[in-house]
Amino acid sequence: MKIILIGIQGAGKSTQGNLLSEKLSLPYLSSGHIFRQMTKEKTPLGRFMKEVVNSGALVPDDKVLPVIEEYLKKPEYVNGYILDGFPRTVPQAKAFSNGVDMVISLEVSDKEALWRLSGRVDEGVREDNTLAAIRKRIASFHEFTTPVLDHYRRKGLLHTINGEQSIKDIHRQILERIKMIEAAQKLVATNGKNS
Repeated sequence: MKIILIGIQGAGKSTQGNLLSEKLSLPYLSSGHIFRQMTKEKTPLGRFMKEVVNSGALVPDDKVLPVIEEYLKKPEYVNGYILDGFPRTVPQAKAFSNGVDMVISLEVSDKEALWRLSGRVDEGVREDNTLAAIRKRIASFHEFTTPVLDHYRRKGLLHTINGEQSIKDIHRQILERIKMIEAAQKLVATNGKNS
């Protein structure tokens, strides 16, 4: 099963991604984590990534796609994955060649996201967690990533979940949707064999 999690920063993607990883025995991969790892590299690409990530801007499509696709070639992702934070633009979604079974959109309001993230800003864990950078990322999400949801909706892959419920309720609803998809896939496979 190949699952993509989409939502603004603070929507709970990493929480649900880790829960799903444990439940489904699928690796969880965050594009943000990959890019933050790259910012530590003393290479031209690493320095470029650091500048972009810390500003809260989106990493350009021509840099993102090769990195993600290369990562997903690793043996641990052959049987599926849970991918968070990618694709962020329609060109990325259209060019992504790894295949997707379902896209889960965790929907929270900007106000809720900012409230959740304000605690993280106080912790000062990451350079890219300033309030200005967070606001910029939320604005970028609405501008660039909302059309990605429409792209997957047209393909019949999008499943929208209210991200302002309890973690347990969100997890339960996601698992229900996954069971529906798996049942549909089995039905298609069975009908294919019988025809």
